[in-house]
Amino acid sequence: MTIDRHRVLLSLGSNIDAEANLRSALRHLGARFAGLRVSPVYQTPAIGFAGDDFLNLAVAIESDLEPEPLNDWLHALEDDHGRRRDQPRFSARTLDIDIVLFDDLQLRAGGNLQIPRPELQHAFVLKPLFDLEPERIVPGIESSLGDLWRRHPEVDAARWNADARYLTA
Repeated sequence: MTIDRHRVLLSLGSNIDAEANLRSALRHLGARFAGLRVSPVYQTPAIGFAGDDFLNLAVAIESDLEPEPLNDWLHALEDDHGRRRDQPRFSARTLDIDIVLFDDLQLRAGGNLQIPRPELQHAFVLKPLFDLEPERIVPGIESSLGDLWRRHPEVDAARWNADARYLTA
């Protein structure tokens, strides 16, 4: 029996003990999923609240899970890292992981699972994804991540041109 493998792009971020939490998340992702590839890490200001800067990166994986079970697995990983769900949406986070792209799927279910993620509009999500797969077409938009990044208003911001850090598990 063959197992279907899905091409998935994830967005990860943290602003509480960020390097340790992101390294740990990468270890867990690498132990569970095939084809792990990691983008550079970018430091960006908090959006929607006054707080410490975030470290943001993207990860490509091959998943044997469908979107909802994968989302549940990722939520459990966030919870294992101390993620608090009883705080405002825009607040400090130990670990935030979102499924941004899943094969060519478009999913607009209620709740927190939407694919592609609406946060794709933010440079802190789009730039690391662009670094991993610039030719990847975003379903529903029918533009590549490269085209979206080249048209983004922050494409020329100095922080995206600086040397980015790399994290390994």
